[in-house]
This record gives sequence, C-alpha cells and structure tokens, in this order.
Amino acid sequence: MPNRLSERIAALDWAHLQRTLDEQGYATLPSILEPDQCEDIIATYSDDALFRSTIDMARYRFGIGQYRYYQAPLPPLLQQLRESFYPELAKAANRWLGQLGGAAIYPAALSDFLDHCHQHGQSRPTPLLLKYEAGGYNCLHQDLYGEVYFPFQVVFVLSQKEIDYTGGEFLLLEQRPRAQSRGHVITLEQGAGLIFPTNHRPVAGARGYYRATLRHGVSTITAGNRYSLGIIFHDAK
Repeated sequence: MPNRLSERIAALDWAHLQRTLDEQGYATLPSILEPDQCEDIIATYSDDALFRSTIDMARYRFGIGQYRYYQAPLPPLLQQLRESFYPELAKAANRWLGQLGGAAIYPAALSDFLDHCHQHGQSRPTPLLLKYEAGGYNCLHQDLYGEVYFPFQVVFVLSQKEIDYTGGEFLLLEQRPRAQSRGHVITLEQGAGLIFPTNHRPVAGARGYYRATLRHGVSTITAGNRYSLGIIFHDAK
C-alpha cells in the first residue's frame, strides 16, 4: 500500500500544482487516501503507543478539540506521505525563497532536511491526528515549533462531510502589509488534501515580491465528529 500511495502522489499534475501555489498560495489535492485508509487511521486514535503527546485545545485556548502528535518511528503510511510530498514542495520552497531575494536552502530529500532540524535541537516528529466533536473548532494559528521550519504543510480530511460531520471548513487567512486580511474557506472531501503555507508566501507587487503572512484554522463543527491528518515536515524542539 505505501508504494501505491507514493505512485499516486508522483502521478499528480505537479506542474499545475506548482502554478497554483504560486498564483494563490495554496492548492487542493484529490482524494489521495482511500476510504479504508482514512478509516484505518481514525481507528488508531486511541492507540497510545503511536503518539508522543496529546493536546487538549481548550486548555491552551487553541480552540475546542484534541490532537495527538505521532512519535518516531512514524507509521509507514505517514512516513510515505511525508517523504513523497517533500521533494516537489522543496522545489516550490526554494522558488519562493528566490522570489523574496534569498538563496535556495531546502535539500531535495526529507532526510537531509530533518538532519538540519536535528542539528538545531528540533528532533520530535510533528505529524498529528486531530479530532473535533460538535462545537469544536481550531483558532487561526501557525505551526512553527522552532527556529527551523518548512514553508509548506499538508492536511487531509479523514471523515466524510455531511455524513460524519457538518461545518468544519478549513480556514486560511492571508494578511498583506497595509491592507485588510483576505480569507479563504476550503471544503475537502474524505481523503482529499490541501497544501498551504506554514508562515508566509511571496506576492507579486509593483516593486517586486513581498511577504504575506498566513494563518490557518477550522470553523465550528456543527454536528458529528471530524478527524484530519496533518503532515508537517519540520520536527519540533
């Protein structure tokens, strides 16, 4: 199954995805995860052996819900997702750095980038499984975790909208300098994903590119349960 998943990711129209990332800052993905894979991942939520920590969002005023960080080694499917998405996103990350006047710093392989994280004291894995019940939500935020971070992350919705839950749209807020914020409301089907910026993105202006800061969250779940899988490429302190 992991090999099939890797092939599915490699077969995506990456030329189109790269253009979309440049033009709008995020890109939606088709249903890469099959329904049985989604259900299998959801079923692991109660398996304490897979996770290094559990966060009650209300306790920290992050929202209402719960998420669990996986511990190393990651389950094979998660490792495959992380490794398979990274190379194409590293190309985009280096391109964005160039547009903002920086040099390319992201290596082609995830293992090399993680070595860089570990050299800066960031060695705890960050992929996570999130659970929301009716009334739950996630405040707008960024997932940075340390000095070193990767400019993109990917989220997959594991539950079926309008069957398992209602509400719970993905929110992306873009703040441009000296301008009002722009919001995006994104609905994803079961197994589908979204590539979005971790911190900021380049936007073409009259005098070249400038940085627009982004934050993300989840709107209120009005009924049912919503599970999602977050693939973050940098490790945490």
